Amino acid sequence: MFDSLRKLISDLGEGGKHAARFADDDYRVAAAALLVHAAAIDGSISDAERDNLHGLIKQRFDLDDAATDALVAEATEVEQKAVDLYRFTAKLNRSLDEAGRARMVEMMWQIAYTDGVVTEFEDNLIWRAADLLGVSQGERIALRERVSGSRGNGGKVAQ
Repeated sequence: MFDSLRKLISDLGEGGKHAARFADDDYRVAAAALLVHAAAIDGSISDAERDNLHGLIKQRFDLDDAATDALVAEATEVEQKAVDLYRFTAKLNRSLDEAGRARMVEMMWQIAYTDGVVTEFEDNLIWRAADLLGVSQGERIALRERVSGSRGNGGKVAQ
């Protein structure tokens, strides 16, 4: 599953252009890694999830395509090596204000709802990440309802 994402990024980056790597302490790597994890946690990353992931990161961080590809590649690499969420959420807690952390949870819901149904794995991941980010249960649920409502989905969770 990660190999296909890595191949896509590699294919997009060919042609002699190699985007600069992001700094180790760049909070955008942590944010993108959480989004990569959300996209992959149900066992595979669909083309729609890959496109949504790319679009969200590009828009949220105001990046061009090459920089977005580099950030996703780096995030994928660090996410694969991670043993827990704390590494990412701790960096985000230090770097983002309350609204930024809530936006992070909203972006995770946007990734989870890409295919129209949230799996138990995705739901649990976002619950844990929101808790670590200090986003309240009420706000997490409100963000979920906003995202699911904008997609015309009643907030269904796949069993």
